[in-house]
Amino acid sequence: MSDVFLPFSKPTISEDAIAEVVECLRSGWITTGPRVEKLSQVFRDYLQSPEAILLSSATAGMHLTLLALNLQPGDEIITASMTFISTPNMIVQTGGTPFFVDINLNTLNMDIADIEKAITPKTRAIIPVHFAGLPVDLDALYALAKKHNLRVIEDAAHSVGAMYKNKIIGSFGDTQIFSFHPNKNMTTGEGGCITTRDETLAGQIRLMAFHGMDRVAWNRYGKTGKQDYEIVAPGFKYNMMDMQAAIGLHQVPQLDGFNQKRKLLAERYLEKLAGWKQLHLPQLPDYDVLHAWHIFTPLLKTEEVGMDRATFMTHLKEHNIGTGVHYKAAHLYPYYQENYPTKERQLPNTEYVSDRILSLPLFPTMTFEDQDRVIEAMHKIFNSTK
Repeated sequence: MSDVFLPFSKPTISEDAIAEVVECLRSGWITTGPRVEKLSQVFRDYLQSPEAILLSSATAGMHLTLLALNLQPGDEIITASMTFISTPNMIVQTGGTPFFVDINLNTLNMDIADIEKAITPKTRAIIPVHFAGLPVDLDALYALAKKHNLRVIEDAAHSVGAMYKNKIIGSFGDTQIFSFHPNKNMTTGEGGCITTRDETLAGQIRLMAFHGMDRVAWNRYGKTGKQDYEIVAPGFKYNMMDMQAAIGLHQVPQLDGFNQKRKLLAERYLEKLAGWKQLHLPQLPDYDVLHAWHIFTPLLKTEEVGMDRATFMTHLKEHNIGTGVHYKAAHLYPYYQENYPTKERQLPNTEYVSDRILSLPLFPTMTFEDQDRVIEAMHKIFNSTK
């Protein structure tokens, strides 16, 4: 057993990115400025999107996007419970009611048939989650949204660089929200981005992202900047900083390479773990996608193994292997059970996954030797329970 702890995720930061951050610090311009402007253009070009609005987090992006819907009491937003809690939290914070639908047990994405059954006259929007970097069946989803005149806000936090039928996520559709958290496929430390083809929505988001100022204000202290502005709405402070953008400027050119390595490792996991009776492995859908493989998430067949997930993860930690849980289903948290109760067994696949899912180590600088350590440790743990 190695004495070196292998984390489940680790950001890849180049020396060029570090030098860019140092130069940013030395420049005296460390908050929103020219590097944020440049990264916005770089990201627009990469995603082939007319709008790419950089923010302090994906949560901020979800907040502002939902806020623009002007939700009224009783308005419902359909989404998955198998997601990070920030999505349902922002639905609640903007006055909406989250309505959770079940997921497919193999892809862990929302079941389109379940979505259609959930639509009511109160439904305002659908938030699909491209879970682990696997795009939802967007043709079917957008056809459904068009039929019922609903907005689609894609939770693309896991899927930067992913493709659906040879189109990169962010280049088409309604609105997408990306995350640049350190464990994501690319990072700016913290940070996020909204892409959209809706100019009105983009204008509202830009307005509310920086105090409700009615004009670009980041350069107001510079030589060409102007001090005068008006506050036309009570906005927030969700701007990205140049220090963050300095990292991102060197992440975007590397992103496809990062994702290619993730794909290689994920496919190797699938090959090496095929046929293991203790695991239910993630599967690809029958439509054409390029999976971003943000995380690799097998399900532990606890009945077969004879131990629960927490015990298994503890054993892996004893072998110096880190893991994660993505996620405990949102509707099972106390707040949502008390305020937005879901009938027992209404989400059977979600609840089954919630109890058994775990994230194995997966990141671009991970080696095959690292991966073999993970596989060997699991083999030893499973054999010790016989």
